[in-house]
Amino acid sequence: MAVGTETGADENAETVTANVIGGSGFTGGELLRLLAGHPNFAIAEVTSRSKAGKSVGSVHPPLRGSDLRFTEPDDLESVDVLFAATPHGVSMGQIDEFFEAADTVVDLSADFRLESEAQYEEWYDGHEAPEYLEKAEYALPEINRENLAGADLIAGGGCNATATILGLYPLFEHDILEGGEQIVVDVKVGSSEGGAGGGEASSHPERSGVVRPYAPTGHRHEAEIEQFLDTSVAFTCHAVDMIRGASATNHVFPSGPVSKGDLWQAYRGCYEDEPFVRMAAGGSGVYRYPEPKAVAGTNLAEVGFELDPSNKRIVVFSAIDNMMKGSAGQAVHAANVALGLEETAGLEFTGLHPVGAP
Repeated sequence: MAVGTETGADENAETVTANVIGGSGFTGGELLRLLAGHPNFAIAEVTSRSKAGKSVGSVHPPLRGSDLRFTEPDDLESVDVLFAATPHGVSMGQIDEFFEAADTVVDLSADFRLESEAQYEEWYDGHEAPEYLEKAEYALPEINRENLAGADLIAGGGCNATATILGLYPLFEHDILEGGEQIVVDVKVGSSEGGAGGGEASSHPERSGVVRPYAPTGHRHEAEIEQFLDTSVAFTCHAVDMIRGASATNHVFPSGPVSKGDLWQAYRGCYEDEPFVRMAAGGSGVYRYPEPKAVAGTNLAEVGFELDPSNKRIVVFSAIDNMMKGSAGQAVHAANVALGLEETAGLEFTGLHPVGAP
């Protein structure tokens, strides 16, 4: 099914065939929604063992009317790109099979995010295919665009790590921080981070109205942050009463004096030309700082800061939609870069206002 053609895409545009493996979860649904509206991608196959034979629209309401059906993942069709939206541990066990079916693999799990087998021993449960780790490129164009071009194995970033890295990255890139400073990160996330099968803690009666610390220390995304910023962070996550979103508040204690001018120069220098990062740093109105509600459903990240001279502290804020910029949108963005497509293709939606809880 060439979904791109059905949605009115340019018939002369390059067509890239794609499979989505594990397409029945929240992230799989987001991928399918994005690919269905993409001018270049044509969805060939969507797999799900639990939903095989059912229509995609019966599971993902935005895709009602599509003639796609879930298939068993045993005999994959040959395509240009394979997106794997499977739980952690699946892709590393099937990576050879994935590459037999596709030239480019985009994995949205944690299976290829880290650089070494030792890191997986420390933060996860080891790794079944460590020989692929050095081949994988991190799917965040804002910090890895040059290496993503032409990549054949793309590793999606974790949503909490993505929000944190985007918030802090300019401070390192512009030498405001050197790596030895104290950094405290507090991330608040929506219930969709737990996935479609999130269990009791993600159910509405248990999630509604809470601000619940669920990873006070030792969250696995900490490994990504430390890897890509080359620093250590004190990282805590809270589960809060929203569906979509990850909001990071980063308390940074630089070793030397910093002015607001220094901060604006750093953040504008990194993000002024980035299509999916926008600044929200004070100003007027209700939404003065980065807000998950303001980016819900989009591939945008909002980043902002305040300077606290009395405590020699920088407070950095960043907000994303965890299923978009933190997962499916990031994957499509990275695939666009890797394949040499228009970088913003299929990701132009800029959000709605007013809306309910994200």
